[in-house]
Amino acid sequence: MTSINIIFNSQQVQLQAGTSLREFISAQIGKELDADSKAVDGSKLGVAAAVNGAVVPRSSWNSKALEDGHSIELVTAAQGG
Repeated sequence: MTSINIIFNSQQVQLQAGTSLREFISAQIGKELDADSKAVDGSKLGVAAAVNGAVVPRSSWNSKALEDGHSIELVTAAQGG
């Protein structure tokens, strides 16, 4: 198994090479995501993801393979100002 190192919310994390952004987010939020990166249980995710500072549209999470050195930010939507 080949592994890669990424930075997730400012902490180094080791992953299996070939992990998609969808797989990674699914593991982080504890929800199974379908190929369109929607929760299988129909619930709202309320999260956005950025790779190397660029927001990745949810429609691209499944095809976005994480690579060694990527920096991932996962933010949760919140109400208020």
